[in-house]
Amino acid sequence: HTLRHELLDRTLIFNERQLRSLLGEFIEHYNAHRPHSSLNQHAPDDEGVVVPIATGHTIERHSTCAGLINEYSAAA
Repeated sequence: HTLRHELLDRTLIFNERQLRSLLGEFIEHYNAHRPHSSLNQHAPDDEGVVVPIATGHTIERHSTCAGLINEYSAAA
């Protein structure tokens, strides 16, 4: 349901190459970045360490899955 709702329902797929690329990006996002309520808002590949972003620090946005999904982190 998640893959369909968050990616496939919002994307026009033109060929197998594009589909494979999007699926790879989504799997990476889902396992390494996307918060899961059943895991206390951690990602499956997350080691359980949440680093809070201090007030006044810059936040970076990274787009994935053809710009449909945004990931955020503290800027270096």
